[in-house]
Order: sequence, then structure tokens, then C-alpha cells
Amino acid sequence: MRKKILAVATMIALSPLLANAQMSHGNHGGHGGHGGHGAQPQPSTDSTSPSTKAYETANERMHQEMMIQFTGDADKDFIAGMIPHHRGAVDMAAILLEYGKNPRVRELAEQIIREQEKEIILMEELLKELNQ
Repeated sequence: MRKKILAVATMIALSPLLANAQMSHGNHGGHGGHGGHGAQPQPSTDSTSPSTKAYETANERMHQEMMIQFTGDADKDFIAGMIPHHRGAVDMAAILLEYGKNPRVRELAEQIIREQEKEIILMEELLKELNQ
């Protein structure tokens, strides 16, 4: 029963991503414009800022890497999409550490890096297990 609930919850969580991917990229699979977060990429208000350029580059890379080929296996698809999502969070936190000044935000960025890197390792291990 728990697996069934988890599968339904995963499908509900992924449904906006699938809809956005179909609208944005046809049937190529992937996460599209990161629609699962309810946000569409917005044009930069300050494209000359080094941090803005770095964030834009990190976001573009993350979105490209999240364009996975769906397998129909909810477990594999979830992990395959979440690994680049977490890597994007680590990249963005690193950018904050380079350019950010607020001590509390910097502390949060450091925490994100630590936790997301642990989760990336776990997900890579799980994906290997699932692919055996």
C-alpha cells in the first residue's frame, strides 16, 4: 500500500513537469522550463551583474541536464531528474558563496551544499542499484 501511495504522490508531483515538457519541448521527455516549481524563467533585469550571469548559466545547465529520457519506471525517472536538480542547487549555492554578503544566506548556501551533495551520492547509488 505504501508503494502505491508513493507512486501516486510521485506521479502527482511530476504531472506539472510532464505537462510543461510536452508544451515546451514536444514529446522529447524532460522537465521543460522547470514548471514543477510554478516558475517560468524570467528575463534578467541586470544582465551585466556577474552573479546574474553565473545564475543564468547554472540554471540553463540544470534545465538541460533535467531533460531526461523518461523510462516509465517512476523510481528511475525520479532519481534521474533529481540528480541534476540537486547539482543545480549546489551550483547556485556556490555562486552565492562567491558573490553573496548576507551571513545568514551564506550559512544557508553552505548547508545546501553539504546536504545536497550527500543526497546526490545516495541517489547515484540508488540509480546504480535500480539499473542492475
